[in-house]
Amino acid sequence: MTHFPADFRRRRIAIFAFMLMFGIGMSSWVVRTPAVRDLLAASTAEMGLVLLGLSLGSMSGVLSSAAVVRRHGVRLTVSVGGSSFIAGVAMIGIFAGLSAFPGVFAGLALVGFGIGVSEIAINIEGAALETVSGTSIMPALHGCFSLGTVVGAVSGIILTAIDFSVTWQLICVALLAAGVLGFLTRFVSPETGRVARQPRTAGARAPRAPRRAAWREPRLLMLGMIILALALAEGSAMDWLPLIMVDGHGLSATLGSAIFAGFAAAMTIGRFLGAPLLKRFGNAAVLRASTLVSAAGIALVVFSDSPVVAGVAVLLWGVGAALGFPVTLSAAADSQDPTSSVAAVATAGYVAFLVGPPLLGFLGEEFGLRGAMILVLVVVALASLLTSAARPARRGEASELEPVSA
Repeated sequence: MTHFPADFRRRRIAIFAFMLMFGIGMSSWVVRTPAVRDLLAASTAEMGLVLLGLSLGSMSGVLSSAAVVRRHGVRLTVSVGGSSFIAGVAMIGIFAGLSAFPGVFAGLALVGFGIGVSEIAINIEGAALETVSGTSIMPALHGCFSLGTVVGAVSGIILTAIDFSVTWQLICVALLAAGVLGFLTRFVSPETGRVARQPRTAGARAPRAPRRAAWREPRLLMLGMIILALALAEGSAMDWLPLIMVDGHGLSATLGSAIFAGFAAAMTIGRFLGAPLLKRFGNAAVLRASTLVSAAGIALVVFSDSPVVAGVAVLLWGVGAALGFPVTLSAAADSQDPTSSVAAVATAGYVAFLVGPPLLGFLGEEFGLRGAMILVLVVVALASLLTSAARPARRGEASELEPVSA
């Protein structure tokens, strides 16, 4: 058994706990959305405007994270993002109880910003720990987020059943998150991702923005397309799967929710079991298998008229999508500028999370939700053709797709 220094173990535990915290917080909000809607007496269109706060905050966090990490390091970035997340969760609960639409909007914006800015920083720290240890960490790291969503969802369902106040539930979640952040932030490296500022000489041209420069590398562009596809597969299920099973396959709302829980569990298991597969077969082979398995699951959900077949296929959909985000980010970190590369590729994934749901909603209005998922199926299937980009890059030749020679 491999033994790592105590400092390494504490850093790993800290980022695992942060991802678990974010998963619990997000699903605690999502599962109580109907209660918040009722407290606000909001229409569907008004709830869409409320949710816009989450999207705007998320993109602001994602787009600013790399610059903050380069300037201040991961520790400060996670501290700022975590504090924003905690304040936002509490605000959602408090202002929902006060039926204050603007307050809930602002709370969601803070939650989105906090997750966006923190998760990229945490992924950069996770990639750094992989480099130090030579072991796979990213799948379990994202598995902690998935586990958090399961814990938060189950807790929320139980609290809903006993008619527990949504305000007090979210305040309790915020207090729990504050305890985690306050106790564990000190174990995160303050130097990870930090880049020393270079003095500019007179007449020198400003360098290209690092993230924009990263997209000029064919390998990173391909990785961005892979993560966009698998993030779309994950996000579309998170937003639409219960309705697909209810409207598209005629199941009850309870069974639809149960199948969604099965998807979340499959994602969690796939991520925690990913490390040995990656060690044995490598990033590229595992990603190729992931895209094909996920595509097979989506195809069965779309084209099979059997609810039983579709329900089982959801497990394939979840297992296949599970490793897309962590493995692609791990591959992106294998570059000359890991901070910019991870941030750039992660941004493509978050774009899919944010743009995918409304796009699929529009297509669903025209072709039904099962028909809308054909777009996801095509994108995921095409991503299987790009997975050679996840092979190790030669140092100094980031655009090479061949593995390092033995």
